[in-house]
Amino acid sequence: MTMTVATANRPSSRRSTKRTTPAYGPGGPDIDVRLVARSIAQAALEVLAGTRPLQQLSRLLDSECYLSLQHRAALTRKHAARTRGNPQPHLSPMVRSVRVCSISEAICEASIVVAEEQRCRAVAMRLERLDGVWQVTVLEIG
Repeated sequence: MTMTVATANRPSSRRSTKRTTPAYGPGGPDIDVRLVARSIAQAALEVLAGTRPLQQLSRLLDSECYLSLQHRAALTRKHAARTRGNPQPHLSPMVRSVRVCSISEAICEASIVVAEEQRCRAVAMRLERLDGVWQVTVLEIG
C-alpha cells in the first residue's frame, strides 16, 4: 500500500485521500494495523540491540515468537561479546516502510523495511486479532 501526500501546490482535484488498513476492535476506534506492525518491528529490533527489555513485548507476541526472539537476542549478545568490536550490533534501527496485506478481518501480514547505521533489514510478521488485541503469531527478522 502506498500513501500520497497532498501539498499546498497541488490543485485540489488531484489530492488523494490517505488509505489505511483499519482494524476494528470491539466498540473501539479504528486502529491502523501499519502502526501496530511498525511499533512491534521497532521494538523487536531494539530487543536485539539490547536497548529494550523483551518483557515489554510479552502481550504483543505469542509464546513461540516470544521464545524465538528471546533466543535470538541471547545469541546476538553472545556473538557481540565474542567479537568485542561492536558491543551493540544493531544501532539506531529506524523503520523506513510498512506494507500490510489484510487476509481477513482478524488476520493481517506485514512487511517492514528497517534501516540501521550499516545496512537495511527486512521484517515480516503475521498479526492476528485475539480478544480485540493484535498479536504477532509469526515473526521473521532478516
